[in-house]
Amino acid sequence: MIGTTMPTPRRIAIVLFNLGGPDSLAAVQPFLFNLFNDRSIINLPQPLRWAIAKLISSRRTPTATHVYQQMGGRSPILPNTEAQAAALEAQLVGGDEVRCFIAMRYWLPFTEDVARDVKAWGPDEVILLPLYPQFSTTTTASSFRVWTAAARQIGLTARQRLVCCYPDEPGFIAALADVTGAAIAKAQADMPGIAPAIIFSAHGLPQKIVDAGDPYVTQVEATVRAAAAALGLGKEEYQIAYQSRVGPLKWVGPATDETILAAARAAKPIVVVPVAFVSEHSETLVELDIEYGALARDNGATTYVRAPTVATHPTFIAGLADLVRKTLAQNSAVLHDSGKAVGSCVW
Repeated sequence: MIGTTMPTPRRIAIVLFNLGGPDSLAAVQPFLFNLFNDRSIINLPQPLRWAIAKLISSRRTPTATHVYQQMGGRSPILPNTEAQAAALEAQLVGGDEVRCFIAMRYWLPFTEDVARDVKAWGPDEVILLPLYPQFSTTTTASSFRVWTAAARQIGLTARQRLVCCYPDEPGFIAALADVTGAAIAKAQADMPGIAPAIIFSAHGLPQKIVDAGDPYVTQVEATVRAAAAALGLGKEEYQIAYQSRVGPLKWVGPATDETILAAARAAKPIVVVPVAFVSEHSETLVELDIEYGALARDNGATTYVRAPTVATHPTFIAGLADLVRKTLAQNSAVLHDSGKAVGSCVW
């Protein structure tokens, strides 16, 4: 229309937070060291934390190396995250210029390097989008802390906002329900007439972290309730369990392996659904598929079905795009899935 001006397109940088994984067998030990040297994982002062991280990573390297050997010698998490970034960019085409960056916490590409790349690109706004649907001090908070320090050090002055969590975001839940429903259908086809044991599995946390106020377990439960409602499942038809226990501390439970063992001994078809992971990596491809699959079969299970992660499922990516749009439309610095500020996510 004559006399009107079109708004100037903005440059929007979306930074996807993820944990990362070793890209070679030689990277396994330094990856583990970076993990255990994170104060969000081992809350001890330096140099004590450094020494303990060195000890634990050295001791765990042989076992972890065997895990990554079963995946072709490297973690698939970076290419999986790159595919998610490309899909998200495609969802946001039109209007503003949008570019996704990937910042890994414990291996390449490191957060500090990505912050420099973002600054060089010259964004007007930066949206920090964790690929952790449920907030935890050990994941989102850790990634955000390192990002904030890196951005401050290099003088990144563009407006930055964090989506802290989206445990029941509709697109995520629809994708999770879709992959879960397909897995249930397969189990029912294999063993008609027998109700499967449906186990939603999330990465565990030491109980003391939860007792200190970490909301992760509460948010995992919110995710599962929403997915179960979408599937029409009653409370008695599914269980929540936690995997990947390490060390002597008490961890939240029940444990995924113990839950699978009980279902196998009861001769039930088993459906396992990763509920906190949105891309495939060692905890899904080895721990769930190989180790827990063997546990189930060795103890009498004839049907063991593992639902895939939501990965680049169209409704999940659409949900992430919606989160970005809601964040851009709000003024708050920290948001959750409804687009409203959440004080509990400020730390």
